[in-house]
Amino acid sequence: MASHVRWGLQLQRLLRTRNTAHFRFPDKTRSSYHTQCSTQSFRRVQHLPGTGATHFSIRHLAIQTQDTPNPRSLKFLPGKPVLGSGTLDFPSPASAGCSSLARDLFEIEGVKSVFFGPDFITVTKTDEDVEWTDIKRHASDAIAKFFESGDPITIGAVHHESSLSEDDDDDIVSMIKELLDTRIRPTVQEDGGDVIFKGFEDGTVKLKLVGSCTGCPSSTVTLKNGIQNMMQFYIPEVDTVEQVEDEVDEINAKVFSELERKLQD
Repeated sequence: MASHVRWGLQLQRLLRTRNTAHFRFPDKTRSSYHTQCSTQSFRRVQHLPGTGATHFSIRHLAIQTQDTPNPRSLKFLPGKPVLGSGTLDFPSPASAGCSSLARDLFEIEGVKSVFFGPDFITVTKTDEDVEWTDIKRHASDAIAKFFESGDPITIGAVHHESSLSEDDDDDIVSMIKELLDTRIRPTVQEDGGDVIFKGFEDGTVKLKLVGSCTGCPSSTVTLKNGIQNMMQFYIPEVDTVEQVEDEVDEINAKVFSELERKLQD
């Protein structure tokens, strides 16, 4: 229950309401927060021409892991920029064509989806019965090797998720996007997810939840007790907030569910 309400309470605190409580994880959960670390060592050999000498150098890349409110998602922190700005969602292996790192992570048994943030990577496993131990070890190794390689995080034309205002946005939509980018998205990204603006119609703000937000038990609480309350407080024209999915995401979800069913038969 504690993790289920964390997002909503974080967003409510921004409203500075009288009834908002200062909430933290239980001690046994918080004890592993920000503390798990995997250190990868790389040995580089350099032959010095004309000297017969060989220079050895060893580099260490520490990959931190951080719990999220979603028990099926884990946040990996390589200690250096990932996208730098914006976010990028890979809900299935078929969507990972632009990133060799995402493809490598999908090759790990038990990985369902991958999500890139400005300075983090969120990995979501197929279900809660799958143990994190092997996924965490293989993912940390893949991430460390990727950053050591110096390869670009993505190739080709890639559309990063954002809520930047466009020329044809009306005043209300511009205010909604500004509120998302300045007050809401940074809070959600701290927990390995993101909230993407998909539209505003008849008083309803349509949002897409990605990363650790996908399938999270706290997503409803996040939308109603956090995001919706804040939207209504600052923008009276907002009546409600609802979660939506892209058509391609719905198709991928159906295909994945069908595959899981066949594997269980």
